Amino acid sequence: MKIRIFTAGLFLFVATLSFAQETEAPAFGKGLFNLMGKDSTFSMKIATRMQFLTVANWEKDADGGLVNPESNSLVRRSRLKFDGFVYSPKLEYKLELGLSNRDISGTSEFTSNAPRYILDAVVMWNFYENFELWVGQTKLPGNVERVVSSANLQLVDRSLLNSRFNIDRDMGIQLRHKTKLSDNFVMREKFAISQGEGRNVTTGNLGGHQYTSRLEFLPFGEFKGDYTGSDLDREKSPKLMIAATYDINQNAVRNRSNLGSYMTIDNETGFYETNINTLFIDAMFNYNGFSFMGEYAHRDAKDPLAKNSDGTLTGDEVQVGNGLNLQMGYLLKNDWEISGRYTNITLDENITGKSPEDQYTLGLSKYIVGHKLKVQTDLSYLNVDGGTDELMYRLQLDVHF
Repeated sequence: MKIRIFTAGLFLFVATLSFAQETEAPAFGKGLFNLMGKDSTFSMKIATRMQFLTVANWEKDADGGLVNPESNSLVRRSRLKFDGFVYSPKLEYKLELGLSNRDISGTSEFTSNAPRYILDAVVMWNFYENFELWVGQTKLPGNVERVVSSANLQLVDRSLLNSRFNIDRDMGIQLRHKTKLSDNFVMREKFAISQGEGRNVTTGNLGGHQYTSRLEFLPFGEFKGDYTGSDLDREKSPKLMIAATYDINQNAVRNRSNLGSYMTIDNETGFYETNINTLFIDAMFNYNGFSFMGEYAHRDAKDPLAKNSDGTLTGDEVQVGNGLNLQMGYLLKNDWEISGRYTNITLDENITGKSPEDQYTLGLSKYIVGHKLKVQTDLSYLNVDGGTDELMYRLQLDVHF
């Protein structure tokens, strides 16, 4: 019932705006509506997108056969997006809402037991030359794969490195700047101070704050594909971005920095706090239909083993360790793309008790209208050192208005 009321209210709001302002129906993939205030003091583009996913999993037995088959079909993502400017084109905003079960899951006492509808709610102010100030909830400047929109992925979904190490979204402020070092060489600097608790947390700051710094180097100039999977632009000359992010979450209370489970102590009457540091080094390369993305992640903590106030272990631990992700693809002239990915996750087994994992993925995509309308499928083999290997097949349809 709450979702119905919420959705009805959104469409009523959109309908009201469309009657109040002049509208122009854009081409497919450019949004549902483009609104401009009569006095040109605000604009709004309204868009929506959907991802329909089918996934099948098997386990490998001791004889090499496939057993325990499982399958599922779901609306993987469903989003409603608003963006534009207010007062001046230098003051932009973005609001993105999640509507699928996967988008709004994660309800807890820390989110006031309410669905997590809000993904992004951020204002971006270009206050001086190449300086921008961002205020609100949005993605932190973390690993490149996480910042790439789920609408623009090269494979069906992101890698194991991202799921184990990413720092996702948070509430705070960001300062961004761009420097031109030569005719083509561009350096971008991004700094963020956030709560360190993750998105849609309403109980305040349980530990310390989170500090994120990222430097990006683009020796051959800026390009559209720096945060997009696949070289859909078929770059005529080589384009490269090399970047590094360092993130410090002071007195973090969750086992993956601002994500993961809360580390409670003393029969859940308090929280274990420790400093968690995360390093990302990544690169994006595009040229003539060929694309490559590489990522390295490392997480450590001041004291990764959670302890009660009397010094006894609670059984929780920070997920410390390393990850490596290598991905590449080639876009054919008929807009079919063949892609592949290798991911290694090596958490500290002495602390986490988890064995190293290697995942190999082969993907095939058909871009009908770029990333706006596409069909993607992939096959992944997961090798767990000393554990049970798994095979996964996925098929997904993306539709983005």
